[in-house]
Amino acid sequence: MQLPPLGLYVHIPWCVRKCPYCDFNSHAAGDHLPEEAYVEALLRDFASESSHLRDRPISSLFIGGGTPSLFSPAALGRLLQGLQQQSRFSDDIEITLEANPGTTEHGRFSAYREIGINRLSIGVQSFDDLKLQLLGRIHSAHQAQQAFAEARAAGFERINLDLMFGLPGQSPAEALADLKQAIALNPDHLSWYQLTIEPNTEFYSRPPQLPAEEPLWAMQQQGQALLAEAGLQQYETSAYARPDQPSRHNLNYWRFGDFIGIGAGAHGKFSSPEGVITRNWKTRMPSQYLARDKDFNAGQRVLEAGELPLEFMMNALRLNDGVELNLFSERTGLPLDLIHRPLQQAIEKGLIHAGERLQPTAQGRLFLNNLLELFLP
Repeated sequence: MQLPPLGLYVHIPWCVRKCPYCDFNSHAAGDHLPEEAYVEALLRDFASESSHLRDRPISSLFIGGGTPSLFSPAALGRLLQGLQQQSRFSDDIEITLEANPGTTEHGRFSAYREIGINRLSIGVQSFDDLKLQLLGRIHSAHQAQQAFAEARAAGFERINLDLMFGLPGQSPAEALADLKQAIALNPDHLSWYQLTIEPNTEFYSRPPQLPAEEPLWAMQQQGQALLAEAGLQQYETSAYARPDQPSRHNLNYWRFGDFIGIGAGAHGKFSSPEGVITRNWKTRMPSQYLARDKDFNAGQRVLEAGELPLEFMMNALRLNDGVELNLFSERTGLPLDLIHRPLQQAIEKGLIHAGERLQPTAQGRLFLNNLLELFLP
């Protein structure tokens, strides 16, 4: 089996405070961030994953969280330097940093650019100050606009804005106003997705009043039209980009590529030349992750052959253009005959286009869960 491209995800789990809607592995930072100790742990964690490199270069690197922009450029610079000493970065590697307005003081963006970070994802969520307060965000709309301007001035040519709709008490007009302010900044990429209430969050225990189904549908339809008119084409369920500006790191996920995950709670996926595909995950609590006598790996499991069609489709069919038909065999090591029957059913139901691509129709994207159910083991 030909090995797929390899990405690297780095998780930094601290935030200024936990947002009430967030179900990610994030923790309030407190008065002290253990930057030096955590960078050292990340590099040891990466060294423990060296067998998964298999002579492949790292094609994309994503530093997420939490709020990675709480870490200083010096600390992140030491991290990137240490990772390069242990591996090979591709010549055109895309290195993305998640940043939140309000956690990057003036001048940091330039320093991040100097250490090799070449893409930013700025967590705006809304340009409405009242909505930001309801979401527990620590920044204002003005700070979000200022952060974007400073990132551009620092030389970042690839900037993603993270924006949500369906916020508590939000009307379609307010959702569109958010989008218009985002578009006015002329971002290269926009992650625009609906707020959902997830277990183990403050909103789950004390649910806010969210918009009903009809206004949500209006937000989605009108918002997608507005984004398309602005030249931000939808290429994935909740991702919109200008030509040649999709997130390379996320594309690797959706195309069922491999990725190493380091950091507290990070996940990874690896393929072997023999066709064995394994997922692993790291210990979640930062204090345990930093303990020198603990194993970073909290668990792993080999994916059974019967699971792979659904695992593959859950990623590939999120893409509007889908993927090449032969990518299924390339990335899973399984014959196409294995999915012939569910694929024909999907085509007959009008959920997938017939042809040389695994590409969902407009109806297939709308009823993605129904489409995926056809590939259940």
